[in-house]
Amino acid sequence: MDGQTPATLTGIAIAGRVGAWDLTHQGGRITALRPSSGQVDPLRPAVGQGRGLITPLMADIHTHLDKTFTIQRMPRRAESLFDAIEMMADDATRWTGDDIRARALLALTRAWHHGTALMRSHVDWHGAEAPLAWPILCELAQEWRGRIGLQLASLTPLDVLPQIGPAIAARLRADGGILGAFVYRNDDLPAKVAAVFDLAEKYGLNLDFHVDEGLEAQAQGFDAIVAQAEARGMGTRVLCGHCCSLSVREPDQVARLLERAARAGVGLTVLPGANSYLQDASTGRTPRLRGLAPLQEAAQAGMAVMIGSDNVRDGFYPYGDYDLTDVFRLAVVAGHLPPEGWLDAVTTRPAVWMGGSTEIREGGPASFIRHDAADLAELVSRPGAARQIWRDGHVLPQTGDLG
Repeated sequence: MDGQTPATLTGIAIAGRVGAWDLTHQGGRITALRPSSGQVDPLRPAVGQGRGLITPLMADIHTHLDKTFTIQRMPRRAESLFDAIEMMADDATRWTGDDIRARALLALTRAWHHGTALMRSHVDWHGAEAPLAWPILCELAQEWRGRIGLQLASLTPLDVLPQIGPAIAARLRADGGILGAFVYRNDDLPAKVAAVFDLAEKYGLNLDFHVDEGLEAQAQGFDAIVAQAEARGMGTRVLCGHCCSLSVREPDQVARLLERAARAGVGLTVLPGANSYLQDASTGRTPRLRGLAPLQEAAQAGMAVMIGSDNVRDGFYPYGDYDLTDVFRLAVVAGHLPPEGWLDAVTTRPAVWMGGSTEIREGGPASFIRHDAADLAELVSRPGAARQIWRDGHVLPQTGDLG
């Protein structure tokens, strides 16, 4: 098929739509979406027989490409967030440009073949000068344009941002980056959070926080961020990741806070992998508390809730493969989520927050994932189900070794 001749996928299921559909594509675009005269057969959904489930391409809004694929260099299993931070900081002293580039390139390649269209990576940034990883990842973002839309966000401890923040913000504005901060039980918290918002307003930057990544009810950085977003009308430019402490705080207090965040337009990213792995961790003991932010309650309050890969095969999380379908499966099980109501948390919603779109629609690109499943429940149930990654009307070749 040359891509210029119309072709139709018949009798397919499309996530979020009822019944069977026929999808016609030509020249890399979807030219028609029509209800099908056929029926989706739940017992025989084989892709090779013209059926299957179509989902949008994925959008991974929270990753760490600078740290990725370093797990084999870690001396032990991390028993806490700060244990992982120390191990990764020690490893970072031996990073080279070639090392960072090779690991990040492997991550992008795997994400591409698993169906990711957009990605945001946080980059550790502890001084006024850009870290070694920043220009390398900026180069990769340019090289991968048209395949994966890669955004980059700085990640700096809140306590040092008032001093070095202006230099970071200037570089971010020049490179099109996003301003990020690690917020966790800091002294003088409201003033320091306000300083981050001052930088965002002065330099025209969006914000993406790592906040309250622990199980102490006293960790209330999220409260300070919501208050600033309310006061400045910046909510739709403010994203908060982790928020583990909300899982142990008083429910009525959390409900009121989530309602305020929703009214202000603040977004929430939940990271089921690293959070469930690191929170309440201890060797030889089963964790009682998993640290998963109250994503169902946040969604019910009206917040934009997203789910991301977070760390992949490093000291924070030794597993993963930049496969958001797998992350979605983990979130559904860990968060007791109805899958049909949550697919947009890894597809269309984070895509919009990153300035793009993965929506399946007439006139849009013929880019989507076609799964050997009848519906989302079966997709969650069959991790080994075959899939096809469609990009502009063409199916990516299956690659056995993506390394």
